[in-house]
Amino acid sequence: MRPIVNLNDLENEGCGLQGEISLEELDIETRDECLRVAGPATYQLQVELVSGSLLIRGTVRVPLACLCVRCLKAISRDLTIADWQCLVPLAGEDAVPLVDRTVDLTPWVREDIVLSLPQHPLCDTECRGLSLPEQAFSRESSGESGSRPGVSPWEQLNKLKL
Repeated sequence: MRPIVNLNDLENEGCGLQGEISLEELDIETRDECLRVAGPATYQLQVELVSGSLLIRGTVRVPLACLCVRCLKAISRDLTIADWQCLVPLAGEDAVPLVDRTVDLTPWVREDIVLSLPQHPLCDTECRGLSLPEQAFSRESSGESGSRPGVSPWEQLNKLKL
């Protein structure tokens, strides 16, 4: 269920919202093969009316399915935005559209989720990436001309007589 707040509920004091936003309602397209949103976002928000704007505070969590960009290991993570805060204006040129004195907060939640997505997901900060088997460095074992550690690839080219 989308986080929708009724301004009539905010006249005397703030109100609390909690629930989840489905994948269809989130509509987040990462365009990244190493990252996708794996489930609905959950939220716990406190909304107050402050100086003609909505002050929203709370926590947002989104499950992610990622591939480590170094070793391509599949990992699952929760993106948690703790102490999330947002100020939504009710007047002026940036005013939020009101429908029957209600405001849908989904666009602001979606925006901060997208801004918080990891750019380069890693399975571990110490991940060393893909490792090549030792046979790839040994000419004797494969019988092919491979490269050995410490040997420059330019060595054979330097021997050419042009």
